[in-house]
Amino acid sequence: MSDRSLDLDDFTDLIERPQGSLRRASEARRERMVVPPGALGRLDDLGEWLSTAQGQVPVRPIVQPRAVVFAGDHGIAELDVSARAAGSAHQLVREALDGTSPAAILARGQQVPVRMVDMALDCDPGTLPAEVTRYRVRRSSGRFDREPALTEEEAEQAFRTGMALADEEADRGTDLVLLGDLSVGGTAAAGTLVAALCGTDASVVTGRGGGGIDDLAWMRKCAAIRDGLRRARPLLGDQLRLLAAVGGADLTAITGFLLQSAVRRTPVVLDGVVSAACALVAQRVAFRAPDWWLAGQAGGEPAQARALDRMAIEPLLDQRIAVGGGTGALLAFPLVRAAAQLSAELPERDEESEPEEAEASGDQPGPDISYDAT
Repeated sequence: MSDRSLDLDDFTDLIERPQGSLRRASEARRERMVVPPGALGRLDDLGEWLSTAQGQVPVRPIVQPRAVVFAGDHGIAELDVSARAAGSAHQLVREALDGTSPAAILARGQQVPVRMVDMALDCDPGTLPAEVTRYRVRRSSGRFDREPALTEEEAEQAFRTGMALADEEADRGTDLVLLGDLSVGGTAAAGTLVAALCGTDASVVTGRGGGGIDDLAWMRKCAAIRDGLRRARPLLGDQLRLLAAVGGADLTAITGFLLQSAVRRTPVVLDGVVSAACALVAQRVAFRAPDWWLAGQAGGEPAQARALDRMAIEPLLDQRIAVGGGTGALLAFPLVRAAAQLSAELPERDEESEPEEAEASGDQPGPDISYDAT
């Protein structure tokens, strides 16, 4: 890609599907294992997905996971569409940095390092560590119901930041990204993107967010998404302008991160509705990209369900977690890690000795002995 212009069409050529031959080799190896196919349920599918993403059979155990969390405030929160006050996302970030948020606790318990990225928090940069605020594009994204969330220049900057961070993670050897987001107003932006891309009405995608808003706040949120859709629908053919219009800096950076992660063949576990909405935008850019992503869990937001259904991605868990920050992805991580370990370490059957033993005893080979997991 040129340094002077960002052409999203290039991703169509740069992103390749995992090799089909690797999946067939992984399936063949699975057939030879001592535990019969199907006995491990979806862990079999996870192991095969990891094998193709890593480009090798058998799969390598996951040794360098990382949670990457994008944070930002959204001007639409001024309309009281969230349970939290507008401009207060920095408080969520501080809780995560202090290790008291659900995602931080899970990450610590699983020894997963967390990278926090401020894209548009509405606070003094000096109140947070420099490594968090260094990528900030602006102080809060605009109110997308009446103005662009970002200028086109800001959108390109945010998108390139996401790409650069994906390259950094790939270069440092990260073998699985657990993607998260922290925002106030971000679910309204996500709902607008999903409604625009799926051709649905605002009421179909409007959820109650992480704080469980009341009916009046839900109606305000629905009206804000409806107004945002009027500005979003004419831009469906230009995904970067679409993100600039209604997405905001954090969602734009996540979209760039997802696409570049697919280019670099880095598997990603999505979290909630925000990452699902960004994944849907990224799929519109490059249809092969979803092959590199998993959905950690179903969070209960209708927009997330719509986006995942459109991409034919089935969540690993259904826990209705709505707190964000990568919590859902971190909850799914033990399953992914277990699938990798089992796929890598389960022994294969010793098929060569069986005919020799049967011939020496004069007996005909008997029926296969099934493995009873009970």
